[in-house]
Amino acid sequence: MKGDNRMNSKLKKILSFAVIAVVLIGWYITVFGAGSFKNIGDQMKYGLDINGGVYVVMEAQTDIKGSDLDRLMQETKSVLENRVNAMGISESTVTIEGKDRLRIELPGVENASDAIEQIGKTAQLNFYLADGTKVMSGSEVKTAGIENDQERGGYKITLEFTNKGSELFEEATRTASSGTITPTMEQEDGTAVYPNAIVIMLDDQIISAPTCDSAISGLSCEITSGSGFGKEEASSTAALIRGGALPTSLKEINSSVQTATIGVDALNKSVKAGIIGIVLVFLIMLIAYKMLGLVANIALALYIAIDLWILVSLGAVLTLPGIAGIILSVGMAVDANVIIFTRIREEIAKGKSLRVAVDAGFKKAVSTVIDAQVTTLIAAIVLYLIGSTSVKGFALTLMIGIIISIFTAVLITQLLMGTLAESKKFGKNRFFGMNEDGTYRKNYVPNFKFIENRKKFYVLSLAVIILGAGFMFTKGFNYGIDFTGGTMIQFDMGEKVALDKVEESLEEFELEPTIIYAGDNNNQIIIKTIEALDNASRDEVIAVIGEDFDITSEDVLASEQFGPSVGKELRRNAVRAIIIAALFMLVYIIFRFKTWKYGVAAVSGLLHDVLITLSIYAIFGFAINNPFIAGILTVVGYSINDTIVIFDRIRENKRLYKKNTNLVNLNDSVNQTLSRSVMTSLTTLAVMLPLFIMVSSTLREFVIPLFIGVFVGTYSSVFLCTPLLYDMIKGEDVSKYIATKNKQLKSKAKEKK
Repeated sequence: MKGDNRMNSKLKKILSFAVIAVVLIGWYITVFGAGSFKNIGDQMKYGLDINGGVYVVMEAQTDIKGSDLDRLMQETKSVLENRVNAMGISESTVTIEGKDRLRIELPGVENASDAIEQIGKTAQLNFYLADGTKVMSGSEVKTAGIENDQERGGYKITLEFTNKGSELFEEATRTASSGTITPTMEQEDGTAVYPNAIVIMLDDQIISAPTCDSAISGLSCEITSGSGFGKEEASSTAALIRGGALPTSLKEINSSVQTATIGVDALNKSVKAGIIGIVLVFLIMLIAYKMLGLVANIALALYIAIDLWILVSLGAVLTLPGIAGIILSVGMAVDANVIIFTRIREEIAKGKSLRVAVDAGFKKAVSTVIDAQVTTLIAAIVLYLIGSTSVKGFALTLMIGIIISIFTAVLITQLLMGTLAESKKFGKNRFFGMNEDGTYRKNYVPNFKFIENRKKFYVLSLAVIILGAGFMFTKGFNYGIDFTGGTMIQFDMGEKVALDKVEESLEEFELEPTIIYAGDNNNQIIIKTIEALDNASRDEVIAVIGEDFDITSEDVLASEQFGPSVGKELRRNAVRAIIIAALFMLVYIIFRFKTWKYGVAAVSGLLHDVLITLSIYAIFGFAINNPFIAGILTVVGYSINDTIVIFDRIRENKRLYKKNTNLVNLNDSVNQTLSRSVMTSLTTLAVMLPLFIMVSSTLREFVIPLFIGVFVGTYSSVFLCTPLLYDMIKGEDVSKYIATKNKQLKSKAKEKK
C-alpha cells in the first residue's frame, strides 16, 4: 500500500510539473509565437467591429411562406454569395437570419455605398451565345434541379423552360451548333468559351457554359459533364440558376459601416483592460487564499490560454462583445475555485488531515460547481440561439469559458491541490490559510439573521420595483436606436467643433438628432436620430457635414442604421430568451433538487433580478439596446449560479442536521456560503471594472448591465431566494413538530397500558 501511495504521489508531482510547464510554454507561444507558428493575435479572426468593414441586413420582400420561403432564401443566399465572391472580398460571409432576412458581412470594405448597392440589386440571370449575343433571360426558366446521371455517373443538372423559353432555347442551340459563331466571351481562367457553347451568366459572371451539337427542343434539357458532376457542384449551379429565375427584391433594414481605426483602438483598450482585470483577480486570490490562490491562478492561466486557442481552432470570429465575454468568464471561473477552497477549509476545521480534507472537499464541491455552471450555461445557450450576431459572439465565448472552467477547476486544481497536500514543505495547514491546529485564522463566523429579517428585504425590493415602475410609466425607457429604429453616424472632425454648428448643418434633413462628443480630445462627434436612414440618405448627411466642416468620407469612422422592425424583433426575442432560459433552469433545478420548491424560489429570484434591473435602467435613464439583452441574460445566469451554491448547502445541511429547524438550517447555509458569495462578486467586479473605465461606449453598454447584475444577483440569492424558499417549506417544521408530539403521545399511551 505504501508503495502504491508513493507511486501516486510521484505521478501527481510529475503531472503537476507538466501542467506548470504547459502553462509557461503555452503562454510564451500565445504571446510571442514559436518559429513559423504565429502568436494568438495573428491567428485570431476578428469581427467587423475590430477590422472594419460593412455589414448589411436585407429583408426579402415576398409573400411566400413555409418551405417555399426557405427554398427562396437559400437560393437568394447562393446568388448573393456568388455576387460577393465576384467582388473579391476575402472572408466575406452571407448568412440567413430569421426566416426572411440575409446578413452580408464584408470585411475591409471602405466604399459602403457601392458595396450595399452591388449586393442589394435584383439578381440577373441571362443566356448568351459564345459571341456575347443575349438569347434569353432567367425569367424563362421555370426551375432547375439535379438527378443521378445513370450514363456517366455522378449527377446531371436539369432545366425546365416556359413555352416561350423553350422556343428561344431551341433557336439559340440551333445557332450555337451551326458552326458560325466566333467566341468572344472568356472563362475565369482567361480561356475562350467553345463556339457551340450556351453561356449562362449570373450578375456578369459565368456559372456554366455547356456546349450543344444540335438544336434542343422541348420544355426541358439536361446539362451533363464527361464524368458526371459532383453533387455539391451540381446543386450549387442549379441553385444559382433557380435564383436567377426566381428573383426577389431585397430591402435594407439594418446596416453598419465601421473603420479599422476605431476598431483597432477599441481592441487595444479592451486587451489592456482585460490584462489589468486579470492581474487584479490574481492579486485578490493570492491575498485571500495564499498558496491556494497560487494554485487557482495557475489553473486560471491555463484556462485563459485554452479558451483563446479553442476560439482560434474553431475559426471563431472575435468581436468586441466577445472580448467582454472572455473577460467576464474569467471572473466567473474563479467561483469554482472559491467553492472548492471553502469546502477544503471546512474539512480541515473538522480535524481531518490535509490529504483527506482535499479529497473530501473536492467530492463535496464538485456537484455544486457543476450545478452552478450548468445553470449559467443554459442562459448562454439561449443567448446564442436567440441573440443577434454581436450577442452571439458574447454568448459563444461565455459558453466556451464555462465548459473550460469546469475542466480546469475539477481536474487541474484538484491535481495541484493534491500535490500540495502531499508535499513535505507545503503540506501544512498554514499554507491552506488555516492555523496549524486546524482552526480558522480569523475566528469571526458570520451569524446574520437573514430569515428573521426577510420581510425588510421584501419591502426594499418591492420599493425599488414600484419606484422603477413609476419612472417606466412617466418617463418611459431610454431605448437605443437598435430598439426604436434609427441611425448613428460617427465622424472624426480633426478638432473639437461646436455641436450647435453641427445641428445647424443638419436642419434641412429634419432629423431631430442627438449630437455628442467622442474621442480622447472630443475631436469626434456622434450623430444619432430615430429616423432610419438608408445608405443613400446617410450619404447625403455625410456630404453636407463634409462640405460644412471640410472633411471627407474617410473621416466617417462608423455609421449604422436599424429599421423599426429590427427593434420590435429584439424586444420580442429578449422576452422569449428570458422565458425560455427560466423554464429550462426551472426544469434542471427541479430535477437536481427533487422538489419544485427550490426551482420556484430560484426562478422567482430571476424574475426579481430582471425587474430590479429594468427599474434601475428606468430610474437612471440607461440606454436599453442590443447589448442590454446580453447583459440581462447574463444577470439571469449569474444570479442562478449564486442561488444554486446556497441551495446546494441547504440541501446538504438538511440531510446532515435533521433535528435542526428549517430556519436554523437556512440561516446557517447562507452564513456558511457568504464568504464565497462576496469573493465571487469581488473578483467578477474586479475583472469588469477596468473594462468599464477604459473601453469604448459600445462595450461599456455591455458592462453596465453586468455590473448591475453582479450586485442584484448576489443580493437576490442571499436576501430573497433563500427567504422565499423558507416561506415555502416552513410548514415542514410544523409537520415535524406535530409528528414528534404524536409519537410522544402514542408512547405515553402505551406506557399507561
